[in-house]
Amino acid sequence: MDTPEQPKPTFDPNQPHMNRPKLRPVRGFPLQAEGPDGEQRTMLGLADAKQISPQIVATAPAFQQVLPKMDGQRGIDQIVQEIGGELTRDVLEQFIAQLDNAALIEGPTFDALYEDMRQKFDQASDLPPGKTAEIADQIVAAKVGEDVTDEDKAEQGPKLLADIFDQWIDQALEKADDPSFDSLPKVLVAPHSDYPRAWPNYAAAWGRMRVVERPDRIVILGTNHFGLGKGVVGCDKGYQTPFGLCPADQQLIESLRQKLGDQLFEHRYDHEREHSIELQIPWIQHCLGADDNGEFCKVFGVLVHDPAVNNGDAYDNDGIGLNPFIDALKSALAELGGTTLIVCSAEFSHVGAAFGDQPPAPLNAQTPEADQYRNQVIQRDQELIELVVQLKPDDLVGSMAWQQNPTRWNSTGAVVASIKVAEPAEGKLLNFAAAIDPQGYSLITTAAIAMF
Repeated sequence: MDTPEQPKPTFDPNQPHMNRPKLRPVRGFPLQAEGPDGEQRTMLGLADAKQISPQIVATAPAFQQVLPKMDGQRGIDQIVQEIGGELTRDVLEQFIAQLDNAALIEGPTFDALYEDMRQKFDQASDLPPGKTAEIADQIVAAKVGEDVTDEDKAEQGPKLLADIFDQWIDQALEKADDPSFDSLPKVLVAPHSDYPRAWPNYAAAWGRMRVVERPDRIVILGTNHFGLGKGVVGCDKGYQTPFGLCPADQQLIESLRQKLGDQLFEHRYDHEREHSIELQIPWIQHCLGADDNGEFCKVFGVLVHDPAVNNGDAYDNDGIGLNPFIDALKSALAELGGTTLIVCSAEFSHVGAAFGDQPPAPLNAQTPEADQYRNQVIQRDQELIELVVQLKPDDLVGSMAWQQNPTRWNSTGAVVASIKVAEPAEGKLLNFAAAIDPQGYSLITTAAIAMF
């Protein structure tokens, strides 16, 4: 049965937000789509950079010129006049209607979508699996084939995900002199890239944890990739994965709420689609296991901003700054007692055309120019990671601020907070890796590090 064609979004001249459109943060990407003539062509895809709206708008690449003009100050006629060429008011109105329908401009459509997301977030006792369920489903689909069902995914996902974790750990630690830790580290640094790209460092870090004593709680410090919060953002929920639930550490959450107020959780919705916390949860569950009651470790997830910006204060000076958070967390953990593992969910350099750079060649090219470009990135990373291993967080921040973070480290805040809260005496680099996508558009570096 054919799916009925959806009606085209319509422009409403009585809506102020359409007459003076203000574009929300979006990301553009090449998109293969069918044109009016039925031919496949490369279009400009636009998606919500904050990942609140799931919809995508496909448009002509020429509309890249229009997007900066949609600042909420210019009217439609002014935009048409400034762009000129073949752009007409009718064409722009239709484009604005598409953006509004996808909640990619400010206005009632986006407000309703965001409010609905907030209500569902607050009504849920725990965060449902997102990226982790997607990964498990893909593994099952690869095994079962095109006839895979939801029942297959639910039944086979946990076992197949566990099996591939074990395979990765065996490969990562096959020749390691120290395939397990003698004691629980204070801090474990692991990636938050997708598993197929960063599994060597996930496995190098978490594989060594399989025989250590389970901590009383785990604090996971991640990166706020998409959210609205400008400072430290806490989450008051546990995390579901295909393996089950890591419950929220409510005692720690309430202690921090008393010390820092509700402001710590004001932007808790940023955790709804944030992967840097969730991707650590299955490794916690698989490598540390459950207690005698079948319960996994209690966790507290928190997103940490960049301390090299605005001297560690919230970017807008109206959120939780890094130092007040560190002081409050140290105090709360001391009061609660017991053992705490801090997991620093971190990525380092992000370079290449995908991030706006103009490298001399695709990053996977086997040329002297590409080799030099890659080596420069890796050498700089190794110098900065040495500051991490030497437990010099202030030097790391100083270097980032002075050089203005040219390779886009996105986890400096999580690294600095981990060291300053745990106060470890020793750091050890377990593995370092750089991953390049098949097209050579991006290079992302990660590491596995333990601190005792």
